[in-house]
Amino acid sequence: MPLELAVVPCLKDNYAYLIHDPVSGATGVVDAPEAGPILAELARREWRLTDVFLTHHHDDHIAGVAALRAASGGTLGARVWGAEADRHRLPRLDWSLWDGDQVSLGREEGVVIDVPGHTVGHIAFHFARSGLCFTGDSLMAGGCGRLFEGQPAQMWASLQKLAALPPDTLICSGHEYSASNLSFAATIEPANPRLAMRQHEVARARGEGLPSVPVALEEELATNPFLRAGLAEVKMAVGMPDAPDAEVFAEIRARKDRF
Repeated sequence: MPLELAVVPCLKDNYAYLIHDPVSGATGVVDAPEAGPILAELARREWRLTDVFLTHHHDDHIAGVAALRAASGGTLGARVWGAEADRHRLPRLDWSLWDGDQVSLGREEGVVIDVPGHTVGHIAFHFARSGLCFTGDSLMAGGCGRLFEGQPAQMWASLQKLAALPPDTLICSGHEYSASNLSFAATIEPANPRLAMRQHEVARARGEGLPSVPVALEEELATNPFLRAGLAEVKMAVGMPDAPDAEVFAEIRARKDRF
C-alpha cells in the first residue's frame, strides 16, 4: 500500500510534506519550515509524527524541527534524518545520510540522492514504491534552486540524476514558485505548447487556492528549461547550438537570476 501524501503550506511560500504509512501508522514530514501548520495537519488527520526528513540546511526548511521534536516526545520522539555532509549546520540528527543510503518510514523504504548545487549538502528522498521524490530546492516545479553554494556543473549533474527517475514520479519541491518559474520558461521556449497548457493549469490551481505541486517528472521534462538544457531546440533558443549541456544550463540559470 503506497504512502499517503499531504501538502502543508508554511511561511509565505514554503511547503512541507507529510507522508503516512497506513499499514504501520508511521508518519514523516519532509522539511519543517515552521511547526504550527504541520502540527495542525497532523492533528486534523489524527496522524502521529515519527520521522523528520531534511533536504538541506536553510532555515526556511528546518526552523520547525525543535518544536516538532518536542511535540512528538522530545528525545524519545520523532527521528530526524539529514545529510552527514551538513551535520554541522542541521538540527541534531538521529540518522546521518550519504548518497545511496536507505531511509525507512514504517514499512516503506526510500533512497537518498545526493543533489548538490543549491547547497553543497543538499539531498533528495526517493520513495520508489509510492512514486514520490522530495527534491527540496534542487529540482523545483518549472525551475531549479539558485546556486547559493554549488557550481552550475554540479547542479546540472544533480538534475540529471533526478531526470533519470521514472517519468510518473511525483516531484515534491519546497516552494510555490511555479507561476514565476513558468513565466521565465516561456521566455526560453515561447512556442512550447505543453508549457502554455501548464501555465494555464497552474493559474487555475492557484486561483482556487490549491498548491501547484506535486507534479509528475514527465511534465517537468516537457516544460522545465533547466531539465531541457541539453536539447537542440533549447540550445538554439539561447544562441548556444554547439555548447556543452552544462554551459547551456549555466546560461539559463544566469538568465533566471536576472529575470
